[in-house]
Amino acid sequence: MSTSSQTWVVRSPDDLARALSGARRARGLTQGELAAELGLGRSYLAELESGAASPMVIERVLRALRRLGATVTITLPASTAETDADAQG
Repeated sequence: MSTSSQTWVVRSPDDLARALSGARRARGLTQGELAAELGLGRSYLAELESGAASPMVIERVLRALRRLGATVTITLPASTAETDADAQG
């Protein structure tokens, strides 16, 4: 596992799909493992990661945020301890 955080700038549904896939892999999880943790089917998670799931709502939200001058960034901390502390706090 990497010792530094990873960051993805999200400008499109495809960017979000790549971030999801990259974060899962960075944590060393298979699609099946993450899907089970989320209560989803593996095939649905695969659709989300490939960008094949309906991106219409995400695209509209991202477009509105861009129009407002916002940048959406996803940061994966170097360790899960950081995310566990955030979830509890």
